[in-house]
Amino acid sequence: MASLTENERVKVWREIMRDPRLISSGTLLKADIRAAVNGLDDFLENNWTLINQSIPQPARGELTRRQKAMLLLHVITERFNVEV
Repeated sequence: MASLTENERVKVWREIMRDPRLISSGTLLKADIRAAVNGLDDFLENNWTLINQSIPQPARGELTRRQKAMLLLHVITERFNVEV
């Protein structure tokens, strides 16, 4: 799994900045949100092998990276009770 490009990171950051559910009324700055996007993207890049290995066979061997990412998205969405 490749890291997001600079343009993709900016796109995610802009989407977050427009979503009132993701913006707190605290003291976070736009740069803080951007750093969070970068940090999570870096985490996924650095830990993709571990994430992939956590998927048991035969799903690990049959699913594409995109399908695994979609699976992860659904698990996170349900686990933390959020809507995308």
